[in-house]
Amino acid sequence: MALVPCQVLRAAILLSYCSILCNYKAIDMPAHQTYGGSWKFLTFIDLVIQAVFFGICVLTDLSSLLMRGNDSQEQERQLKKLISLRDWMMAVLAFPVGVFVVTMFWSIYIYDRELVYPKLLDNFIPAWLNHGMHTTVLPFVLIEMRTTHHQYPSRSCGLAAVCTFAVGYILWVCWIHHITGVWVYPLLEHLSPGVKIIFFAAVTVIINVFYLVGEVLNNYIWDTQK
Repeated sequence: MALVPCQVLRAAILLSYCSILCNYKAIDMPAHQTYGGSWKFLTFIDLVIQAVFFGICVLTDLSSLLMRGNDSQEQERQLKKLISLRDWMMAVLAFPVGVFVVTMFWSIYIYDRELVYPKLLDNFIPAWLNHGMHTTVLPFVLIEMRTTHHQYPSRSCGLAAVCTFAVGYILWVCWIHHITGVWVYPLLEHLSPGVKIIFFAAVTVIINVFYLVGEVLNNYIWDTQK
């Protein structure tokens, strides 16, 4: 028997994301007042994705608990829809985007933090909040994958959805630059137009690779291939 029920873990993770989001939004940073606000940062978008995903997980747990001993077919259909939404979000958004944010952030941070997280931000964002946004996302999503089997969509549909998200965010970043003349991430200021295209293409490929990693890992953990 698990030391901590997975339902309790999900509720605790959801509360932690709510706390991180509230503390982050409470910070009075100049970047929050410019065009796009917090929504121009993939980190913030990922935090919202994770919070919504774990909110759906908790709602699924509560619905399953309330349905015990209830033979209503309509409620069972609604629960199946909720489970399908939960699994889709895990496969297409929570895992690939979460892993992408953690790995890309720390890879660039180690190389040159000024390209992604200038030292000036230390005056606004405490270390614990930085780790809450860029570190704990990975163990949280791995805990969820280990405790619950998620049904992945067909590979073509899953990859198409991930590509849509990646391209949509890239276009959003380009639109912000078009409006403001400033790139969301300092790294992009140092790249030529041709290199930017290669960089954006590489980013799209990487996030698709993380989708495939999630699918393989899910199958390995739950032995669905057998």
